[in-house]
Amino acid sequence: MRKLLLPLGLIIVLTVVLSALLMWSPSVKRDEMPVSIIAEVPKGGDFTLNSHGGEVALSALRGKVVVLYFGYTWCPDICPTSLGFLAGALNELSADELERLQVLFISVDPERDTLERLKAYGEYFHPSILGVTGSPEAVAKTAKLYGAAYSVAKQESAMGYAVDHSADLYMIDPLGHLAGKLPHGTPPSEMLAALRELLAQ
Repeated sequence: MRKLLLPLGLIIVLTVVLSALLMWSPSVKRDEMPVSIIAEVPKGGDFTLNSHGGEVALSALRGKVVVLYFGYTWCPDICPTSLGFLAGALNELSADELERLQVLFISVDPERDTLERLKAYGEYFHPSILGVTGSPEAVAKTAKLYGAAYSVAKQESAMGYAVDHSADLYMIDPLGHLAGKLPHGTPPSEMLAALRELLAQ
């Protein structure tokens, strides 16, 4: 009798599960999901920030290839690595190519990064790297244009806090349009090829 009860119970359970699956109808199908859930692709755009030499507007750099990097001078490892790789690529460019290129190191830590500190930091890696920043609102607006992300992370140290940030390089063509981005860790040789492709436009 017990041998008969086990298969009978199993059949009943399977019947209930199959019936539930057949009757279930999701209210929203995958291909009917609202478009608003898809994040808008950053398009870039004009901005004005401050450097040790005065205001720097992206629109004033038309005709040049512009590279943006969002970071801060107190960064312990990510920024030095990224800028070191970039400097390796810049060192391979000719004087004429460098004349048609501008790198902007945008500080996301305007509270600690003074304009003079940014000047020294950028030039330490390469003369073509210009440090800029602005009010917290101006920096946040610029970062949003390009899809860069950052946030303050408090820590128990002499620094008081660190800033977690994305580490992509944003490439802007001579017409001021966002042409693409290079992820953190891109080798200098690949950076060089990407720069020369834009310089050839």
